[in-house]
Amino acid sequence: MKLVIAEKHSVAQAIAKALDPHSTGKDGYIQAGDAIVSWAQGHLVDLATPDQYEDEPWHEAKWRWEDLPISPMTFKWQVSQDKGAGTRYRQLVTLINRNDVDTLVNACDPDREGEAIFRRIIGHAHVTKPALRLWVASLEEDAIQDAWARMKPESEYDGLAAAADCRAKADWLVGMNATRVHTLLYRRRLTMGRVQTPTLSMIVERDRAISGHKPEKYWTVRALMDGWTLVSGHYDNPDQAETVAGKAKTGAFTVTKAERKTVNDRPPHLYDLTGLQKDMSRLHGMTAAATLSALQHLYEMKLATYPRTDSQYITHDDLDTLRRLTEGDRLVDGFVDPTVLSAKPRPELTVNDQKVAGHTAILPTMSLDRSKLDELSQDERLVVTRIVRRMWEAIGDDHKHLKTTVKATLDGTSEEFTAGTDVTIEPGWKGIEPKNRKTDKPEDQKTDKPEDQKTDEEEPAGTIPDTLAQGDRLHAIDARVKEGETKPPAPFTEATLLAAMEHASRYVDDKDLKAALDDDVSHSGGIGTPATRADIIEKLVSSKYVERRGKQLRSTDEGRLLVHVAAPELTNVATTAEWERMLSDMEHGDTDADIFMGMIRGMIADLPAQAKTRFDPQCKNDGTAAGRESFGPCPRCGKPVVKTGHLWQCSTNRHRKTEDGKWELASGCGYTIHDTISGKKLTDQLIRKILAGGSPKVTGFVSRRTGRGFEAKLAADKERGIRMIFDQGGKR
Repeated sequence: MKLVIAEKHSVAQAIAKALDPHSTGKDGYIQAGDAIVSWAQGHLVDLATPDQYEDEPWHEAKWRWEDLPISPMTFKWQVSQDKGAGTRYRQLVTLINRNDVDTLVNACDPDREGEAIFRRIIGHAHVTKPALRLWVASLEEDAIQDAWARMKPESEYDGLAAAADCRAKADWLVGMNATRVHTLLYRRRLTMGRVQTPTLSMIVERDRAISGHKPEKYWTVRALMDGWTLVSGHYDNPDQAETVAGKAKTGAFTVTKAERKTVNDRPPHLYDLTGLQKDMSRLHGMTAAATLSALQHLYEMKLATYPRTDSQYITHDDLDTLRRLTEGDRLVDGFVDPTVLSAKPRPELTVNDQKVAGHTAILPTMSLDRSKLDELSQDERLVVTRIVRRMWEAIGDDHKHLKTTVKATLDGTSEEFTAGTDVTIEPGWKGIEPKNRKTDKPEDQKTDKPEDQKTDEEEPAGTIPDTLAQGDRLHAIDARVKEGETKPPAPFTEATLLAAMEHASRYVDDKDLKAALDDDVSHSGGIGTPATRADIIEKLVSSKYVERRGKQLRSTDEGRLLVHVAAPELTNVATTAEWERMLSDMEHGDTDADIFMGMIRGMIADLPAQAKTRFDPQCKNDGTAAGRESFGPCPRCGKPVVKTGHLWQCSTNRHRKTEDGKWELASGCGYTIHDTISGKKLTDQLIRKILAGGSPKVTGFVSRRTGRGFEAKLAADKERGIRMIFDQGGKR
């Protein structure tokens, strides 16, 4: 008899039903014909915590520098301490050891972590029974039955298991050692990780570029024609621009180029997880974690295929399924406007066997139709609708548009002016997503460029005459000078950070490594994996190293301090991306686990000495307010302002208790900001702006005299901490 172990109860139920429509539930398992189907509860077995290594000096609760590095030659494992994990593990072991069970089936999720969940259970239970792998990307009955007929020996997935094992051990070693080294050295909790820290480093470096940006003014000349505009290049001073504008008003232009080109934009690929997360962040402001959570539930409800995929294609074997999905109006009604769909869909565009390594792209299933939408949460409806629309986009018609480019020189000068337009001829696949009312562009096309590559020059040129040709002479109706200034890079959003994590080769200088990371066949071009990137972002936020400001992800003072003191190997994106590539190679049998682990052990062995060499005493917590987070300079004495309880005050302040039980200032300049003014609660972010010299406008104040609400600007005040500034110039 076969014992099937799924990752979750809901998955076990789907498998049991596919194997036997009349399956019956038992105590801790489901009887499905001649198979027993049971389930795990996520990771039931984890790497043991240091206190389990009783023979090692570092097993004690107290951290000591002399005990570092932590590097057990033989790792220990323990049953998870999560609620219910122990009971579930013992139930599985009982089933595994049943005399009538002769074969085990790994039906955990078809990925690295799913492999780890199964292998750890049977390894910790010291089981040697034969095992098969049920590799299924959809929980629909026909998909499960087909996968059941094609099961392979579990040994064929040893590479995947080795990569999962090494990933877990590397994360344990790096996180445990890096956190203890830096925490002990700086006397402040500094939590670090193999992927978490380089991700934080990217955000910190972007924020540094923003804060260090010095705007530089420039001027352009706009020569107004009849319904369209020619624009000059940038000038460094306004006088030069005014001189050119004067010549443009009275002189003539000669057209040196008038090019019209019809461009066909091919449909986009189907979604992998990261691509879907980026679009849901950009279109609907959903976090990567929220998108994954919604997609996971859709998968368990049999409405979408396996979520944690890094492929944007399907195989030839999946083509018939895609054709069935697009037949009739089942995935049209309630999802897309039928008038914008292609009359001749091209499902073959989505096929590439070489770029599917285990999991196909994300697709809806045959179980989905309009009636199912009413059963879903808002997030789930948004996600599944976008998946359906991307399916139709991927097999749709090309987007045809006419791009016109004009270049002209101003007589008597070497000045070149340009104009360009881009007009849609046939919307094709871009017409499938409803247009945004503000931009009149399809929702998923509002940002054609990455946010950090936009310019302030992107404005329409007007309507360029169809008859305009090279050699034509033009006279401007008017010419005007426009002032502009250079802009800093845009802050990371969840969408742009996911893109940066996915394409880590942008941060690599080594040509060979860059080429290897750009090889999308190996699916190894980033830091983290599609399955882990959302969790990494959430950990950075929950650790207060990163904060969300609307759609933006910004580093905090503590996050910037961590990156400043961390050893370079921990913040280097290239190093982490190389590790990810080695793990990917290991899955395919191209890298030895011992080589990878030897590299990790060598790095952590050097970590204490490297951290000491780079030690910055200014970042050490000396046990006083000086070791706390600074919110800015004190307006009275210039020392850091820190937060103590519900107050922000100068770090020089010291208080003592008087005989009558009250507290009084014993030393220090005494500068203090209370957390509430006129009924308005102040925030950390607001105090930082004020102490940086800003005067932010704040609403929500309530007058104690009249009870009416009002607004005012707030500014630092040496005497009162903060003062109010009103638009008419009065103070309060």
